[in-house]
Amino acid sequence: MINLETYTKIVDDPLAYGWRCHAESPKPIIGYFCSYTPEELILAAGTHPFRLFGSSRNIRLADEHIQTYSCAVVRSTLEDALNGNLSFLAGTIFPHTCDSIQRLSDIWRINVAIPFHCDIVLPVKLDTASARDYYTDALKQLKADLVKHLGSPIFDADLRQAIKKTNQIKILLKKLYELHEKNPAAPTGHELFTIMRASMIMDRDDLLADLPQLIELFNGRPAGKPAGKGKRLLLAGSVCEHPDIYPIIEEAGGHVVWDDFCSGARYFDGLIDETAEPLAAITDRYIRRVACPAKHSGLTDRADHLVSLARQKKADGVVFVLLKYCDPHAFDYPYLKAALDREGLPNLLIEVSDQLPALGQLKTRFEAFIEML
Repeated sequence: MINLETYTKIVDDPLAYGWRCHAESPKPIIGYFCSYTPEELILAAGTHPFRLFGSSRNIRLADEHIQTYSCAVVRSTLEDALNGNLSFLAGTIFPHTCDSIQRLSDIWRINVAIPFHCDIVLPVKLDTASARDYYTDALKQLKADLVKHLGSPIFDADLRQAIKKTNQIKILLKKLYELHEKNPAAPTGHELFTIMRASMIMDRDDLLADLPQLIELFNGRPAGKPAGKGKRLLLAGSVCEHPDIYPIIEEAGGHVVWDDFCSGARYFDGLIDETAEPLAAITDRYIRRVACPAKHSGLTDRADHLVSLARQKKADGVVFVLLKYCDPHAFDYPYLKAALDREGLPNLLIEVSDQLPALGQLKTRFEAFIEML
């Protein structure tokens, strides 16, 4: 029988889970940053993709190497690495995304003793004639680096199997979102956050076995407050670090129907063509998926997507959850807000770091916003 507590433990202490996998499984564990990292190649190499969110809250060692105005994910993950808590990793992959991740890669290479270190230099402009070729060449280089480090080939059959697996996972995660959209209690927002976050950390074979059972569990759960009774909210931002934000919104009279997070819906956005040449198909998915502010696919694409998503999900309002010192999303915010304002979509900005603002203050802000709606 499926146990949701297992997912809570993984999210609460991902490092303990990583060390347990390291001890019990023959699969090497590859840490990665950002949803632009092609998990399909990591899986095809017979390894375990492990997304690094950072767990340290007492930052000491990292401050000797990186400025304090870097985001909490970068600083806390570097702290985890420097104090040896990530020594279960067989390697780390850094995609070419924001400046902080790129600079973290340089610091990591020099100061962290993890055997395999790889940068994927992805194109920033995704709407040019050469972007696809550039992207595919970057994937070919990553494939070659993995083969060289692991000492075993990656065949097209391996890639096709990995693509099929990630497609199945994306379909099932989206199904959980759709269940929550219809019934806020099945799963609750907190449960959806926990499953989503754990899905990027845990062994993907275990995850794929669990997800149909989770869907069956939530399908059988009685409805809570009818979805139409609370104000429908869309969350937007980079990564959401705080599961408590969901019950706070629910207590204030809201219902998070969807999100635009790279640790949320952007993670499962778009499937990969299982019949096409594998690397070209992977490229096509990452080119077509909803772009984050570290990539460019058109002057108004991000705003057009957010407005369209809010309309599609019948959102009464949009809440920006801005991770402090996340420059790409901070630069993006004014133009996204202007687009929402033009469309008459109410919106609220909440800035968070490794800790949420004071609970009472946050609840009051949500209550006021929802009352205004």
